[in-house]
Amino acid sequence: MPLSLDSTQLDRYSRHIIMDEVGPEGQERLLDSRVLVVGAGGLGSPVVEYLAGAGVGTLGVVDDDAVERSNLQRQVIHGDDDVGRPKVESAADFVAQLNPDVTVETYETRLDKSNVEDVVPGYDVVVDASDNFPTRYLLNDFCRLREIPVAHGAIYKFEGQATTLVPDGPCYRCLFPEAPEPGTVPDCATTGVLGVLPGTVGCLQATEAAKLVLDVGEPLVGRLLFYDAMDATFETVSYRRNPDCPVCGDDPIDSVADVEYADACAVSQ
Repeated sequence: MPLSLDSTQLDRYSRHIIMDEVGPEGQERLLDSRVLVVGAGGLGSPVVEYLAGAGVGTLGVVDDDAVERSNLQRQVIHGDDDVGRPKVESAADFVAQLNPDVTVETYETRLDKSNVEDVVPGYDVVVDASDNFPTRYLLNDFCRLREIPVAHGAIYKFEGQATTLVPDGPCYRCLFPEAPEPGTVPDCATTGVLGVLPGTVGCLQATEAAKLVLDVGEPLVGRLLFYDAMDATFETVSYRRNPDCPVCGDDPIDSVADVEYADACAVSQ
């Protein structure tokens, strides 16, 4: 099959094209790919920025919030002039300035059971850059049922974590069977967060998403990566598929319709 990269693209993506692991075929794969980023805040900002720069052809962005000035300390795709605007609109404008090759599909909504069927199908990879447990569990469950890989990340003050969930590996519920009690894990509005931390974790998520699209390397499957910014250390903890997991175990659910994504986000037996 003849390559379809034009001269501008050959220049723009030259540092990819000269890599044996990417090359022009890999770059075309990126340009043909569809990646959904759930959350356009601290984690979603570097994910959107770097996947757009890499030439992911279609980026979906899901977020129901508007830009606040307190966001700008870490949410690098938004600027002072964007305060008050929907984050998805600000994200789309940022991408348009960065790379005209990329189409942005915006969803100004909070992802839940009522709309997940309308948003997620059709994407090759989902990046979980959300900031709440109901969305994390919903994405895990729905994407597992649809065999869509998920690059997950989370942050807290000076600490971050990342893992990758693929159809034949353990899922998020194997790692965390239920969410912690409401109110026991405060958000960044309560405890704060180091502004550069989501950049580190979000870049890890973007890297995992790009590897999944390119089918190269070893994704963080069955491995939870911990990053401690205070000590500048990384640790990896392995985890396995749980045969009793209600989503990927021996007797899995076949729909998210009856799962209650509130409080513990537990699946009723």
